[in-house]
Amino acid sequence: MAELQPIEAALKALLADVTLLSAEQIALNDAAGRVLAESVTATLDVPPFDNSAMDGYALRAMDAGKRLPVSQRIAAGSTARPLVAGTCARIFTGGQIPPGADCVVMQERVTEENGEALIHADVPEGDNVRLQGRDVRQGDVLLNAGERLEAAALGHLAGQGITHVSVRRRPRVALLSTGDEIVDPGTPLKPGQLYNSNRPMLKRLLETFGAEVVQLVSVPDDYAQTVALLNHAAAEADVVVSTGGVSVGEEDHVKAALESLGQLDMWKLAIRPGKPLALGRLPRDDGSHARFVGLPGNPVSGFVGAWLFLRPLMGALLGCPALAELPCLTATATFATETGPRQHYMRVALRFTPEGIEADAFDDQNSAVLSSCIAADALAVIDPHRQVEKGSQVRCLWMVG
Repeated sequence: MAELQPIEAALKALLADVTLLSAEQIALNDAAGRVLAESVTATLDVPPFDNSAMDGYALRAMDAGKRLPVSQRIAAGSTARPLVAGTCARIFTGGQIPPGADCVVMQERVTEENGEALIHADVPEGDNVRLQGRDVRQGDVLLNAGERLEAAALGHLAGQGITHVSVRRRPRVALLSTGDEIVDPGTPLKPGQLYNSNRPMLKRLLETFGAEVVQLVSVPDDYAQTVALLNHAAAEADVVVSTGGVSVGEEDHVKAALESLGQLDMWKLAIRPGKPLALGRLPRDDGSHARFVGLPGNPVSGFVGAWLFLRPLMGALLGCPALAELPCLTATATFATETGPRQHYMRVALRFTPEGIEADAFDDQNSAVLSSCIAADALAVIDPHRQVEKGSQVRCLWMVG
């Protein structure tokens, strides 16, 4: 019987010799969620000029407390004239600070009558002024290669007038579902059959991790067809993911097919759920290979395996450090459990309280109970041969895309 391998060894085997995917230029408007292939340097100061943080009056701080003529009106988007000495300017949020002014008084603190403004209080120099370059200076590194382009990053790039960016090509993934008992929703169930819950679940997770699912394939319980479909998937995808068929049953053909075509790097892990997991490589005609991840058929095992293995694999292909590992938090367990020889990944919901972070475990942690994953936002990692009591501190991996 093969010795169960720790997750650290499996991750090392999975990520060994991973090559970054090629880069492509795309429109910024289409770049949400993509990963930068090259660092971006700022060509503009942001803001590009001193501007007002609010509606009010621009003046010299030394003139505060006086009645000042209003010498100009500055709306956002207009060009300010130099401020005439001994006057103030009516200014609106985002308006350019006129040369000669060094502060802005909010309009609520000013009384204006007959073209003059009475400044009622002393105002410190620089008050309510957003200085040129406060956010970004020309020549600064705006974003580093490997950054995932979410909302704020996209806005940061747009603030430089950028219309196109160089990003990593999405990893192409073939998703194979094995087993004659698995049928697609919409097909009438026959006795002994189940609907395919893994396919939509894993497709969504893979897309969340930055991948493009290019094949959705049903694999019958037949060795020759399994070999043919794996071979075809490897020709079109960077990563081939299968569900089921990697255990030791007479109808589990995936492991044998993988070994006949390519290379089995790892099989059977000391984790729960997800022990019958296979990792390997499938060759292509050009001499390269596709990575293979064979997940167990039980849906919870597939769910957990996706977070533990598919996410860091996508991160390595994309050169995205944020996907390399899940954020780790320490929480107080509101549950009790005891583990055997395998490391347990329990589905928990985190609660952030004034006293600290608490982890609530779903009552039924069986690998076939997919409902345990719906409210879960973290995996509590329980080491082998450990007894956890209520109130114990547990390490939790926060499941964020």
